[in-house]
Amino acid sequence: MADICSNRPVNGKEDGGLEEEAKESEEAKKELEKWRIKVEKADDVKARLILEKLEEDEAKAKAKQEMLAHLKKGEECQKEFTQSIKTVQEEVLQLGVRRQDLLDKLKRCQAALEAKKAESAKLKQKFKVYAKIPDTEVEFKAQSKEESEDNSQQIRGVFAISQRPTVCLQGGQALITFEEETVISQILKIAKCSVSCDNISLDVKPKRITMQPSVKFEVHLDVSRNELKVSNVPPSIPEDRTKERLEMSFSRPSRGGAEVDGVEYDRNTGTGRITFLHPGVAESLALTGSYRVDLDSEVNVQVGPIHKYELCKYQTFCGSPKRTILLADIEDKGDEEDLQDYLEIHFQKPSNFGGEIESVHYASRGKALQAFFCEDTPPTAAT
Repeated sequence: MADICSNRPVNGKEDGGLEEEAKESEEAKKELEKWRIKVEKADDVKARLILEKLEEDEAKAKAKQEMLAHLKKGEECQKEFTQSIKTVQEEVLQLGVRRQDLLDKLKRCQAALEAKKAESAKLKQKFKVYAKIPDTEVEFKAQSKEESEDNSQQIRGVFAISQRPTVCLQGGQALITFEEETVISQILKIAKCSVSCDNISLDVKPKRITMQPSVKFEVHLDVSRNELKVSNVPPSIPEDRTKERLEMSFSRPSRGGAEVDGVEYDRNTGTGRITFLHPGVAESLALTGSYRVDLDSEVNVQVGPIHKYELCKYQTFCGSPKRTILLADIEDKGDEEDLQDYLEIHFQKPSNFGGEIESVHYASRGKALQAFFCEDTPPTAAT
């Protein structure tokens, strides 16, 4: 039995199916091409993203390395900072200790300075000369032969000044001077003496006296016969012209001047020195006190002697009298003269360890006396 194939289209649709298949195939190709393009684009985007990711990973690794380096550097800086802080703190501590040492040293130096100042003030007070030199009239009687032969020599004067030792006697104190030195040593061994005054008894304390410092010195004074001091010269003209005018003015006999040997002048101080050729002129002009000179106009200038002085044979003395004692803490009971008599009577008795009295001086309360001592005369008291 033979197979019979029939080429007839099924249901009469053969031609129409091919067209549809071709159409679908064409659309499928277009769709495929479209997806191919999208895939290519996606691959490009993917490749770009991968490349960017690699770049970002590389940048991230680099940034991480930089961050680690910065962290390490920061740790090192923190270490250095901590070490610096520690060093600075140690230096501050050392400076604080040194400052305290310096403050302690400064306090010690200030204390030593104050002690030195106190010692210096004490020494100045001790050796300071408080002496009023009375005005003494000097009478010229004669001129020595040597001076008359050479009148150009300076006038020399030697003044010996001696200060008498003193003791300040306060109120309620008395000074007793005995004729013998041995009496003082006996009385000073007694801490308190009871002196009978009428119906009462006074307790007095004998003490040794320390006199205030006294001095003795000489002043050697030389006064020039040829030179004259000039002051208060106004600086109205130049210095050279002033010297010329001074020389001309002091050379005039009508004004008491004479021939001038030399002129010195200081414009800054307005002072000068005139040296005359012959002695005696400077002496007479110095007594006038002023002199008229011709500068740009007539002016009066002050004139005076030129002298030099020297302190010689300076001696100081500070000690205790050998025959005088001080009686302190005496109460004012009765008349001052009566109390002085009672003291004298008490300390004259040998039974009271006393002896012959040379002088007694008592200062009642509210008074202050200055007692002066000398070698041969008894002490005197003056207000």
